Amino acid sequence: MKKILLFSISLFVFSQMKAQNFSRKDSLQGGLREERTCYDVLRYNLDIKINPTEKSIIGNNEIIFKVDDNTSKIQVDLFENMKIESIVWQNKNLNYKRDFNAVFIDFPEELKKGTTQTITFNYSGNPIIAKNAPWDGGFVFTKDKKQNPWIGVAVQGTGASLWYPCKDSQTDEPDNGASIKVAVPNGLMNVSNGRFLGATDLKDGYTRWDWEVKNPINNYDITVNVADYVHIHDNYEELDLDYYVLRYNEETARKHFDNDVKPMMNCFQSKFGKYPFFDDGYKLVETPYLGMEHQSAVAYGNKYKKGYLGMDLSGTGAGLFFDYITIHETGHEWFGNSITSKDIADMWIHEGFTTYTETVFIECVKGYEEAIKYVNGQARNVQNDRPIIGQFGVNREGSGDMYYKGALLLNTIRHIINDDERWWKLLYNYSETFKKQIIDTKTVIDFFNKESGLDLTSVFQQYLTTTKIPKLVLSKSGNKLNYKWENVNADFKMPIDIIINEKPLRLQTTTENQELKVDKKLVLEDISVKTNQFFIKVEKK
Repeated sequence: MKKILLFSISLFVFSQMKAQNFSRKDSLQGGLREERTCYDVLRYNLDIKINPTEKSIIGNNEIIFKVDDNTSKIQVDLFENMKIESIVWQNKNLNYKRDFNAVFIDFPEELKKGTTQTITFNYSGNPIIAKNAPWDGGFVFTKDKKQNPWIGVAVQGTGASLWYPCKDSQTDEPDNGASIKVAVPNGLMNVSNGRFLGATDLKDGYTRWDWEVKNPINNYDITVNVADYVHIHDNYEELDLDYYVLRYNEETARKHFDNDVKPMMNCFQSKFGKYPFFDDGYKLVETPYLGMEHQSAVAYGNKYKKGYLGMDLSGTGAGLFFDYITIHETGHEWFGNSITSKDIADMWIHEGFTTYTETVFIECVKGYEEAIKYVNGQARNVQNDRPIIGQFGVNREGSGDMYYKGALLLNTIRHIINDDERWWKLLYNYSETFKKQIIDTKTVIDFFNKESGLDLTSVFQQYLTTTKIPKLVLSKSGNKLNYKWENVNADFKMPIDIIINEKPLRLQTTTENQELKVDKKLVLEDISVKTNQFFIKVEKK
């Protein structure tokens, strides 16, 4: 389990939430109770067989865990449509009770704090099939254009227990990694996370493909990819780069990945630190859905196009020289897979930072002006429908604005700091400080405040917990320029940069009206506000 840091649910978040009704099922999946917190997962050993014709799974997950508090009952999760064959501990079948997707397992004696225990959870069934992966969770069973089976899975948000038994909470990851053994029909290959250990012909029409993960891993990152794959190997500064693509796409893939992957690794490692899962290697795996940040086995389905399926989501043209899925999903290796939010209500910690990595990549390759054009173009995708931070303890994310508004928040903070050397050092140190750890929003804010030497709390709160975009109100009376923030929380304060007669000025702006002495002849139209550096609105009156 990654170390959990400073979890605190701030009241200001809840003050912004619309009333919602949540069920016991939601609380069982998203909440923490003694049956979950009493143990710490050390390792998963997953051993399954996938039948493409029946669209079924059969097998087991050996769960090794340390007991953190004396207990005789634990909660493991498996979707209720999946069948439990047996749960075995010390050669004994354990009793259990199902409550929606939660499985409460009873032990015949108390497990003592500090001991290490192992259960083997045997199961089978037909996992939920996604209607539109990766946006709704589930399996994809389809065929490639040669009519070979092509299978993938994406379960972020929905829950990994959709297809295998686990402690389905972002609060706990297996300290000692995982073993993933997947048997598929002969002639097909399975690609999962980590390092390939070998394949075994089971002499029953199936071949088992064995993979080993050495690092802690998010439950939703554990994956299977089944197809008629070919393997392309490369390396970058001793980091193994492996691509698994459909056989008939090999030549296209070689050329396409060579364009982005090495420049991306060069950029990201310089800005965020060494690739966090170096000993597990880096893979791109072609999938029948658009993409997902499966740790060390990034799902790739962008059809070898630039941008997002050939489109630039910023609308500026600045995002058309790179493959969006390669860059974005790999950015998650640092932000989401390495640094993980304790609750999915804080998923902006994954998506806001990762969306910003797109801008960082553009700046590395094309320079500051193209990067600023791109990140500001993303503002057109901000909906302001609800707060970025969601509801805690019930498996609920906040608004999809966590992507673009999250990136614009980081761009704003960069320019509040107004010192690029300090900014890049802060971002690098953030990535390194919390590498392979589980954190929350308070941890992020505290770190940014400390490293920047500024109080950024009200800025984070404004953008993360409200739907209101700060509005800078400028007015003029005689030789006085009046300025203040409106449409903000009462405690909001943020400097803003303006230009008057080609002279740059920084205004330390609050919700209280402030005055600046100016030339009487100055008109408001002559004042330029650096709105490309701060995600704000401006009103001149």
